[in-house]
Amino acid sequence: MMANNCNLVSVLCVILVLTLFHNPITVAGQNSPVVALFTFGDSNFDAGNKQTLTKTLVAQGFWPYGKSRDDPNGKFSDGLITPDFLAKFMKIPLAIAPALQPNVNVSRGASFAVEGATLLGAPVESMTLNQQVKKFNQMKAANWNDDFVAKSVFMIYIGANDYLNFTKNNPTADASAQQAFVTSVTNKLKSDISALYSSGASKFVIQTLAPLGCLPIVRQEYNTGMDQCYEKLNDLAKQHNEKIGPMLNEMARNSPASAPFQFTVFDFYNAVLTRTQRNQNFRFFVTNASCCGVGSHDAYGCGLPNVHSKLCEYQRSFLFFDGRHNSEKAQEMFAHLLFGADTNVVQPMNVRELTVYPVDEPMREFWVPPTPATVHASDSSSSTSRGYEYY
Repeated sequence: MMANNCNLVSVLCVILVLTLFHNPITVAGQNSPVVALFTFGDSNFDAGNKQTLTKTLVAQGFWPYGKSRDDPNGKFSDGLITPDFLAKFMKIPLAIAPALQPNVNVSRGASFAVEGATLLGAPVESMTLNQQVKKFNQMKAANWNDDFVAKSVFMIYIGANDYLNFTKNNPTADASAQQAFVTSVTNKLKSDISALYSSGASKFVIQTLAPLGCLPIVRQEYNTGMDQCYEKLNDLAKQHNEKIGPMLNEMARNSPASAPFQFTVFDFYNAVLTRTQRNQNFRFFVTNASCCGVGSHDAYGCGLPNVHSKLCEYQRSFLFFDGRHNSEKAQEMFAHLLFGADTNVVQPMNVRELTVYPVDEPMREFWVPPTPATVHASDSSSSTSRGYEYY
């Protein structure tokens, strides 16, 4: 009888081991496969490309940018940006280098993001996402093989400049015009993601747009006062974000079994909004103005040589370092959410799970719409739904 029990235990152990190794997500969560992190988009992910692309000196190459690290290096922050922290969590030993800079090590990834980037149009001294994808393709053969590209993570944040420019150039646009523009932007995003997928990428991290109407520079330019956001821009961002999950679901479901399209969506909109509304929970003292700049919200001109901008004493108490970009403290928080948060924040899986998900296996779960809730973009409103209290 005892021998039979031992044999049964042995069999169960073997089955358990085989099951765990068949599904590496359950056992390899803390392990880190050797992959790269590639980032695309605008100034939020720009690792220094603007400095190379423009003919003029950019403020981000000089103090007080990089203040927290005493290293102004072209990033739009007082220190590191979200991809820097994410790369560390992925055990990538190198800094994510700006792809446009000569003689940099891109063996474990590169940033193709450029300040001012858009999906539509022809941005001045910048690049559209499509141009960034083309630059990746130009560099691919000399730097990364197909297998490595397929296993690596491609992270995208873009669209903010499209909507900021649209709102400034079309102040009286009605609802139908806004909807048509959102459709144009998201269709182009889908096309550019498809181009990356055709180039061999298979693992995508798409970050939703921030509440653009709550950016200090927007509050300042549209004279909203200290307690209100500019709702027209928030509405455009929400319309854009609502299309992202269904679009990626469709791309994943329609991808061939031989080359599965895998993705996750980071709810950046509500990650920022929650910290704006409930700042004390996250130890931010100021969320409606910038640490560096001038104006009613200290949102303009940080680092510009001809602007006598103010600089806060303690940047870690601010959600925003300049008028559009988050402080290093906030950037690190976002990276933690991306890498290890639950589906209230990033779904259908976090980046830790995405990196170890078998590259040849179709997705088992997909993005699902958030539960119905009304979250108003004003500092006085509450956020008690969808698990916002946890992030």
